Amino acid sequence: MSSLHEKRSVHWLTGQFRNADQEAEYRRSISSQVRLETALAVVVAALIYGIFMIADYQIMGPNRKFYLMVITRAVVVCLCITLAVIIVSRRRHVYETWLHAMPLWILATGILLIIPMRPESINAQVTGTLVATLAFYLMIPNLLTIVTSASLYLGIGFLVLAVLFAGASPWMVIRVALLLIMANGVGFFALLRLEKLRRGQFSLLLEERDRNRQLLDEIAHRELLEEQLRRVVERDALTGLDSRSHFMKRAEVLWQGSRQGKMPFSLFMIDVDHFKSINDTWGHSQGDLVLIKIAEVCAQSMRSTDVIGRFGGEEFVAALPDSGLDDALMVAERLRTRVAALPFEERMRELQVSVTIGIAVAHGDDVDLQALITRADRALYVGKREGRNRVVVCDEQRDEGSGEESEERSLT
Repeated sequence: MSSLHEKRSVHWLTGQFRNADQEAEYRRSISSQVRLETALAVVVAALIYGIFMIADYQIMGPNRKFYLMVITRAVVVCLCITLAVIIVSRRRHVYETWLHAMPLWILATGILLIIPMRPESINAQVTGTLVATLAFYLMIPNLLTIVTSASLYLGIGFLVLAVLFAGASPWMVIRVALLLIMANGVGFFALLRLEKLRRGQFSLLLEERDRNRQLLDEIAHRELLEEQLRRVVERDALTGLDSRSHFMKRAEVLWQGSRQGKMPFSLFMIDVDHFKSINDTWGHSQGDLVLIKIAEVCAQSMRSTDVIGRFGGEEFVAALPDSGLDDALMVAERLRTRVAALPFEERMRELQVSVTIGIAVAHGDDVDLQALITRADRALYVGKREGRNRVVVCDEQRDEGSGEESEERSLT
């Protein structure tokens, strides 16, 4: 924080950022606006300077000095307008100090050239010089250091030329010097305050941007954490299938849709046969590999509309909306066959993996999802008792309260 404060601190005398990179960034940010304001102010100042040709004519009349004065004013006006056009046409987002300084020096030189040509109007020129000094500080946008140097050039040059060409007395020089000091002091501190305020506003803008960027980063970080948490909750870490809780949510939605549409709905309970012996023989890491491969086969064997999850341990569960008994049997047998054909690495080459699948099929709104899972689970255990590696269908009576026994059909 202290380094950031030092980076954005402002020099007490120049009004500029102490950090050169920060000052350059500030100037780039205002370059477009300053170009337009500078060009407009320079054109206005040049036109005001040129309009005084009317006063020159009234004072001097049509003589050689007057025409020389006209040429001087015309050159100054043309140079200023040309510089204004150049400043506006520059497309670079860089504050070019020399280009913005030139109009001030040209105008100051033009004002000083009037003294040798019209020394008799020195008193009127004092007022013009004071006004020009204040205009340099307050009217034409520029750096404080540039404005101060141009104003001092104008003030000192005016005093020197007043003595050389207008024969100004020492007392007059002192009075004019005091007026110029006052004008420079007022202009300097006014512009210094304005420079500090502008850079202060720029610093506040940067701080707000930094806070907004940090806030966006924090929001993105939280969204990432929420996404990771959601994946942890929704996905089984080992197999990548739905977790049990997430499967139940998704299956419930599919089940309700099937009930409302009076469509068939099938549910599988899948168990890996003799999984404990696999862990005991080849280790838990190889047992995990078996579960991963079986999960991949399950995902590949199902339709995109089906939902499959890991129910726990070596058990998987699948929901097949809009699937009657025939479709369910076809999918289950395909799954069982593919699992039985799974290849394994060299040291597990003799391993023969199989699954037992229990199927429950519902029609209409006769049962809820949990009851359907119970039916499929009951059919699964029938298949395990009968020797495993088979598909078993639970065909329960609609009237669960009748007390009649369930009938299971086993397909090997």
